[in-house]
Amino acid sequence: VKKAWTYKTITRRIPFLSWIKLYNSTDAVGDLIAGVTVGLTVIPQSLAYSNIARLPPQYGLYGSFLGALMYIFLGSCKDVPMGPTAICSLLTYQTVQGLGPVYATLLCFLSGVIQLVIGIMGLGIMIDFISGPVSSGFTSAVALLILSSQVKDILGIKAGGATFVEMWISISKDIVNSSLWDTIMGIACIIVLLLMRLLSDVRIGSLGSHRFNTFNNILNKTIWIISVSRNAIIVVISGLIGFYFATVMTDVPFKIIGHIPPGLPPFEFPKFSIERGNETIGFLQMCSEMGSGIFVLPLIALLENIAICKAFANGKTTDATQELIAIGLCNIGNSMVHGFPGSGSLSRSAVNNSSGVRTPLGGLYTGILVIVALLFFTPYFYYIPKAALAAVIVAAVVFMVEVRVVKPIWRSKKSDLIPGVATFIACLVLRLEIGILIGIGLNLISILYHAARPKISMEIKKSRAGVEYLLLTPDRCLIFPSVDYVSGLVTKQSIKQNIPVVIDCSHIYGADFTAAKVIEMLTLDFSRRHQPLFFFNVKSSVVAVFEGVQPKDFITYYNEHELDNLL
Repeated sequence: VKKAWTYKTITRRIPFLSWIKLYNSTDAVGDLIAGVTVGLTVIPQSLAYSNIARLPPQYGLYGSFLGALMYIFLGSCKDVPMGPTAICSLLTYQTVQGLGPVYATLLCFLSGVIQLVIGIMGLGIMIDFISGPVSSGFTSAVALLILSSQVKDILGIKAGGATFVEMWISISKDIVNSSLWDTIMGIACIIVLLLMRLLSDVRIGSLGSHRFNTFNNILNKTIWIISVSRNAIIVVISGLIGFYFATVMTDVPFKIIGHIPPGLPPFEFPKFSIERGNETIGFLQMCSEMGSGIFVLPLIALLENIAICKAFANGKTTDATQELIAIGLCNIGNSMVHGFPGSGSLSRSAVNNSSGVRTPLGGLYTGILVIVALLFFTPYFYYIPKAALAAVIVAAVVFMVEVRVVKPIWRSKKSDLIPGVATFIACLVLRLEIGILIGIGLNLISILYHAARPKISMEIKKSRAGVEYLLLTPDRCLIFPSVDYVSGLVTKQSIKQNIPVVIDCSHIYGADFTAAKVIEMLTLDFSRRHQPLFFFNVKSSVVAVFEGVQPKDFITYYNEHELDNLL
């Protein structure tokens, strides 16, 4: 307890206290530009992500301001903009299963509590069991699921389904009712968004020439701002088109968002019970209805957030524990204002970083923009076409399909593709939480197999005195899954060669009681056959484990001179 209240610990848990002392005007300008830029991105994205979660559009905005403000004080990564993400939105939809906003808000609260507990207890190591190939397979499957979920809005039809197969079966049943206006609006917005994305790479003039003057610099900056603000621009223009049809033509030929309640949501705890007809649904029953997604969603959100921190760390260490605590508290805070679960968004983090953010204070301006939008601009969101919001999601998510990682994995280690591909297929065919668990299970099986079957190099060598001996070198620790395999191999080769045996223990950094008992039996077996068995370079910690069972004729040596004398 005394250690927890030291200045070092306090500044580590509230990072704001460490960097605010060095804050200057340059930092303020960078944070202002980045915060406003991210704000212009998060408003249309949050409206669109609500659609993925099958919630009313305002709930995306509700989850985009308080968490962003809290992260200023708690977050350790300047590039993370806390708020709704594509992955969390899809997991929310699959967990809540259309039960309504009350369940989504409760899920946000429970996710935050689980993340906070994991951070305090130092259990973040759990996400280390999700390997790179499994993560890529999961992310790619999520991207295809999200793209599939937006097809209905681009075509202007009704469709549902929780898995990839269910979605496309539902789409195929109603595709005959496709709306031409929605389709044109959606496809046109996708094309424009992808073209505007390319503008960020456009440069007018050459940096090395004298013509690269202030005008070119301003022009390039303007083009870049247009590119990173493309989501807001598309939503505003399509909203104006919707407004024109509604007021001038009196008929809107495509589906629009509709009414969004103005103002900020009430600040209150999420509901832990609800009335459904004449029945009261209690907390435990609500949790039971949401299922295993309550535990899977917070872990995936943590994986997403820490991946962003590492991507923008620039060689610095990432305080995973602090990030777990920060994102947990932010989700608890978001649940108090009726938000659904969120995390750090990779697309907004990239915008934040390229905008020149200097500290987490950029989240202040992002949060203020969302609050202003809720207070004053919700009446104008009424006319935004659903197809335009679907286009925003499609243009952002299409780049989440990680096809580019297949070739490097194939060149590096082909067997790593097995858990990755299995996760990808399982997440498409089954529910996401089952798919990711299958991937983790395959990873654990692989780890256990390699632990149970260590590689052992065998070589017949001669001592300096010319005595032949068999040198066996295991490549890893001796623990209970592997000791019988190692013992059997040593016994088989020793009988076959019938010469002294030396086991090189240089790579054995640990052992357990089962290994010690097997070594005891092994030395006893060699002693009965009157065949010498020696152990080279055994670590003192391993010797202590082996000697705990007092094996007979357990002989160790540490240099060639000792071996010559033993042989």
